[in-house]
Amino acid sequence: MKEAYYFHDDTVILNYSKKYLTSKHEIVSTEVFDEFLDHFLANLKSHHFDLYSYLAENGKDNTQIKKEIKFVLKTLLISDPKEINDAYTKIPDELLAIIEKGYDYWRSMQRYSVLYTHNEEGFQLQNFINADNEENKLVLDFYREIEQKVQGSQNKVFRQLQAGTNASMLLGYYDWKAPIGYEKLEGIPFINQILLRTPLILHPQHNKRTNVFKDAEHNPMSDFVKGDEEWICYPAKVGSLLIYCYFHRDFIGSAVATANLFELADAKDAVAKKPDAIMLFGNPDGGSDTEFWHDSENDIWLLKDSNDPAIDYFGYTKKSILTLHNLVMIQRGWLPIHGAMVNVYLKDGTKKGLMFMGDSGAGKSETLEALSTLASDMIDHQETVFDDMGTIHIDENGEVRAQGTEVGAFVRLDDLDKGTAYKDMDRSIFFNPEKSNARVVIPAAPYKVITKDHKIDIFLYANNYTDKRGMHLFTNRDEAEPVFVEGKRFALGTTQEKGLSTTFFANPFGPMQRQKETKVLIDKLFDELFNEKIPVGEVYTCLGLPNKGDHGIEKAAEALVEFVKQK
Repeated sequence: MKEAYYFHDDTVILNYSKKYLTSKHEIVSTEVFDEFLDHFLANLKSHHFDLYSYLAENGKDNTQIKKEIKFVLKTLLISDPKEINDAYTKIPDELLAIIEKGYDYWRSMQRYSVLYTHNEEGFQLQNFINADNEENKLVLDFYREIEQKVQGSQNKVFRQLQAGTNASMLLGYYDWKAPIGYEKLEGIPFINQILLRTPLILHPQHNKRTNVFKDAEHNPMSDFVKGDEEWICYPAKVGSLLIYCYFHRDFIGSAVATANLFELADAKDAVAKKPDAIMLFGNPDGGSDTEFWHDSENDIWLLKDSNDPAIDYFGYTKKSILTLHNLVMIQRGWLPIHGAMVNVYLKDGTKKGLMFMGDSGAGKSETLEALSTLASDMIDHQETVFDDMGTIHIDENGEVRAQGTEVGAFVRLDDLDKGTAYKDMDRSIFFNPEKSNARVVIPAAPYKVITKDHKIDIFLYANNYTDKRGMHLFTNRDEAEPVFVEGKRFALGTTQEKGLSTTFFANPFGPMQRQKETKVLIDKLFDELFNEKIPVGEVYTCLGLPNKGDHGIEKAAEALVEFVKQK
């Protein structure tokens, strides 16, 4: 990013490498403050016309209003309001109301900072954190001094709000030699470290995913629009894979939120090998594509999401990355599972690996929450292996094992027991919490845990549509496999689907697009599940039934408790 700042809709990015403030007296004189006033006055005119009218008295236009506001603010830093000969200081209550609205409007924006470095060690890393902390303090001090002078008294209650940025990123230039055809990606900085000011509340434009991911007609790399220093790369460790996730700066919020979901590769890991896959998120190509391609010559999977307002929803980021992961793993002979897995550690020292499969809204998270509540007296703790996407494979000893992909969980607030999302509130990122289908990204498991091979003690399909209760175990593969392959569920409106629907293997993120290859893996692994006498069945969550099936989740959890008790 070559500019000192960048505005896009309700987002502002501050480039500390180009402009860094050391005094609150500098704030009013910056270009970013000048443009902020443009946005603020437009907002004031739309939502607080009475205050805007006060500023615009005697026919003042926005240019004149801005000039006078800046004069008053600069002078207030060194003088008492009574000493300032200006119309705006004559009615302190009106001026104070405008100052408060301006401060609120600034904090309502999504505010990020970036600092570029060619040397990611030592002093610069510490400087990156200190720099953002100092800017946060500077903005807060500026507001408080102005506010208290205008109101004519000291505050009695002080709230240490996030007055500066919501998040800050240290960006580094890694020595990565791109394969032939990918040269445009060279010179794009990588995210080296991220500072999140949590709880972080983001307001993307959308709250659900509507597009599906499909095969591209050609390598999307040929459509890549690099622009002028407009991209950053989040090198993500997704399960055992390395995926270069390139974000256009218009979607910097998605890049920041990725830090709570996928492990950030360090500088050495990020360039130690060729990436397994590449994502281009927010490509300004004028289209509305969500498509992928396998570059067989370089053996790289690539997925492109066009710069379209529809993708301003973190679900697109997450599922784009997981679709790439799944396509790679299918190619390598591992079976992707859309579901959840936890290891339940009991107080008697035993452990049970519980794996669930089911599409969005099937009731996986809710059932595990209910299990935790019902069996709190016998469960010592739970260990998350994956909360949305994992894999099954046969290890070197010929045994079925599972691994995860994410170090966090992206879940609907409505799907959790009241208070659950707030247990880790101090580390969480919330998306539109005031709206329906609100989501939160919660840290869930260390990277070392999700990439270990885990034993599966039971494998259950989360059935949210059948009017039954509890759990049913299948007697053979021929009875079980069709249920999993059909992927039936009652869609709850969290995606583009509604009502009773079917999705191949309940996984529209790779397996659906590669059904032939996936079916070979399903046959092989279901054979092995029954050969090893691992219980395979259905758990009836009833979420698609009226009133959620009259305590359907509780009955499902009760059945699981009985299974967990078994020695």
